[in-house]
Amino acid sequence: KEGVLQNADVLIKNGKIAAVGKNLSDPTARVIDGTGKHVTPGIIDEHSHIAAASINEGGQSVTSEVRITDNLNPDDINIYRQLSGGVTTSHILHGSANVIGGQTQLIKLRWGANAEDLKFKDSPGFIKFALGENVKRTAFTGGNNRYPDTRMGVEQVLVDAFTRAKDYQKAWNEYNAAREKLIKEKKSTASLVAPRRDLELDALVEILEKKRFITCHSYVQSEINSAMEVANRMGYTVNTFTHILEGYKVADKMLKHGSYASTFSDWWAYKNEVMDAIPYNAAILTKAGVNTCVNSDDAEMARRLNQEAAKSVKYGALTETEALKLATLNPAKMLHIDDKVGTIKAGKVADLVLWTDHPLSVYAKADKTMIDGQIYFDRDEDAKLRDYIKSERARIIAKLLAEKQKGGKTVKPSGKQQRLYHCNTLEGVDESQTGLR
Repeated sequence: KEGVLQNADVLIKNGKIAAVGKNLSDPTARVIDGTGKHVTPGIIDEHSHIAAASINEGGQSVTSEVRITDNLNPDDINIYRQLSGGVTTSHILHGSANVIGGQTQLIKLRWGANAEDLKFKDSPGFIKFALGENVKRTAFTGGNNRYPDTRMGVEQVLVDAFTRAKDYQKAWNEYNAAREKLIKEKKSTASLVAPRRDLELDALVEILEKKRFITCHSYVQSEINSAMEVANRMGYTVNTFTHILEGYKVADKMLKHGSYASTFSDWWAYKNEVMDAIPYNAAILTKAGVNTCVNSDDAEMARRLNQEAAKSVKYGALTETEALKLATLNPAKMLHIDDKVGTIKAGKVADLVLWTDHPLSVYAKADKTMIDGQIYFDRDEDAKLRDYIKSERARIIAKLLAEKQKGGKTVKPSGKQQRLYHCNTLEGVDESQTGLR
């Protein structure tokens, strides 16, 4: 709430921000001179597909039992690359092949950690939903071999799934109540038969009980309206509409429903669903009172989310602070972690970025990126590592050539190129043939 502080210090202890103010000192501290530079909270990417070996379980319309957490890849080089763009937290999503997709995983970009230690501890559970063309697949070159095939079918999948979930919830509530009654009366519970456990419906019951939150792939206003209507009828809230490129048309309804918006700055015209997208979307949603952020959905763009946020200064005249919030505090609120990260405040976790220039400038580079008070990216150290890699590569090549001159056997290098995932990525399918881009 203090806004932008000039010539201020940040004191970090035990991975947390201990104090913010002027002329702070601590004889035990390592001092980083940020004179002439800018410190911001770490960038938070609400919609990412890095650090996962695959992202779409497209076999059926409802796959709420599958989990990204079982599929994390801590060796994905994009973790390090995005640290170089100031990203500290990423929300790793299931793809958009399903009306109700898989459970997501929030991670800290702790490069070098194992899969378990990447996880953002004590963060609430989320799940990916999707609407539109990616779900009904009628634009696929080979057609669709799975229900739904229309937008009204998408709506009905939601109604059917939550009808089953409510019946399942009721059955368990009745069983638990009967069991508790018998225990209280000190009677045997052997006669009771518990309902069959269903992992798919367990996740949906968590939504109904506000223990799991929805992030929903969406584009067209009619579908957004439909999704909110179903949610109102079935007794849950769509936490986040992601992409939401026609959000500016339904901002008032989203605000009333209690939804947030995670959008692109200026992606449009890449398929029929996005022909009405405008670059003013984020600003209009923000000014309507909807908590809004910008996301990547793309491993490359994630390194420039500060610039994506800056575009709403031009397109919509957001203030610089409002724009910066699109990539820091706003996604933290959206992910229900703003008590931990998103601003530079005493008591919060020390996820910080030291920028070489104004953080909304195209000239700004992340000089240092810190997570939990630990530096995970340092531009000077990165330059030294590059020099080391260059010299090590030259040494290995020289050794290979020497062996070859001695008559040693050589083989061509082999390796599998890493794949970059997006919402619509399908395993084993050429994306140019899906009709989705």
